[in-house]
Amino acid sequence: MNTNDQNPRVGKEFQKMVCGLIEKETGSHFEMEVALPIGNPPKLHKFDCVSLDKKTVVECKCYTWTDTGNVPSAKLMGLNEAVFYMSYLEPDVQRILAVKKAVYPGKKETLAEYYNRIDGHLLEGITLLEIDESGQIRIIKKANK
Repeated sequence: MNTNDQNPRVGKEFQKMVCGLIEKETGSHFEMEVALPIGNPPKLHKFDCVSLDKKTVVECKCYTWTDTGNVPSAKLMGLNEAVFYMSYLEPDVQRILAVKKAVYPGKKETLAEYYNRIDGHLLEGITLLEIDESGQIRIIKKANK
């Protein structure tokens, strides 16, 4: 569990790791914190990792269960917010939601698995990846385009 003052640093480290992993997987170069137009009228929104050709967009979330193993409701709202913003990208853009693997003793599913079970219906056109600290990538849900 991270303290609140550690969260920005830990999140940024995860974002850098994810961008590097996605670069290796795709062979494309990615930039961090890229603003793309979304909505109508268009307004710029920063996405965590975006390929140079703007055809792949990745949002990175480094969330954990609560200290007591409860569902982190506010954090799940953060996942839904990322999904919402990605829903406004152009139809030909590949959308990836990368979530850090979070386990809690006694739980049968990771946080990403739980999110997919509860809110997976919101992931239309989005691939949900779970990434552990060693950089292992696991596809939880593949985009259904």
